[in-house]
Amino acid sequence: MFQTSSSTRLRAGLAAAAFLATGTTLQAADLPRRQVPPPPPIPPAFTWTGFYLGVNAGYAFGEGRKTVTDATYGTVTDAGRGGGFAGGGQVGYNYQLTPGSGWVLGAEADIQGLAQAKADAAYPGTTPYYNVSPRLDYFGTVRGRVGYAFDRVLIYGTGGFAYGGGSASSNAASYPYALPSTTRTGYAAGGGFEYAFTEKLSAKIEALYVNLGKRSGVTAYDATVPAYYGTGTSEPGFAVVRAGLNYRF
Repeated sequence: MFQTSSSTRLRAGLAAAAFLATGTTLQAADLPRRQVPPPPPIPPAFTWTGFYLGVNAGYAFGEGRKTVTDATYGTVTDAGRGGGFAGGGQVGYNYQLTPGSGWVLGAEADIQGLAQAKADAAYPGTTPYYNVSPRLDYFGTVRGRVGYAFDRVLIYGTGGFAYGGGSASSNAASYPYALPSTTRTGYAAGGGFEYAFTEKLSAKIEALYVNLGKRSGVTAYDATVPAYYGTGTSEPGFAVVRAGLNYRF
């Protein structure tokens, strides 16, 4: 009797332990699992690749002084054109070889108006000399760009074709010789710094030297005034410093 009772109690204890273990396992299985959240996605590297459109404004530092040689009075130098406001727009395309940091190749075309001060008269002796060269009221360029990007910072050099033109002088009707064409061509070269402060907008500071060719002409004397009229000799180049804002597509 005693042995049978002990075996029964042992089996009952083992069965209870097995039941408790099974219940504990089921409860653990029902608990929510703790999972480590995935890391946030890494944003793509910034790239300058794409088309852009923008505006610019700055200062043009004049065309330089003009000279004319007269048989009586020798060489006369007038005051030339002073500096003045220059502003307009640009359109271009960039291609970055490696996103993030790397070389950037591009092309840009721009056009801007000029508001330069102009001195039309100089005096060989007491007789005025009027320069009847056409004004330079606008200029534009078509240039290549090569630069290196440090993420959102782009440093670049640029160069290419330049053109310009403007209106005829108010004294042109008194000049008996053919005036030079109002259109002038040459080259432009310079460099700049550009910073992209959003994915779409960037700002730049740029300096250009624009050379539209040296021109000269003959002088005519009008005894009825009296006055000299001529195209003189214009210095070929002028500098432009400007700031710009671009919207990138």
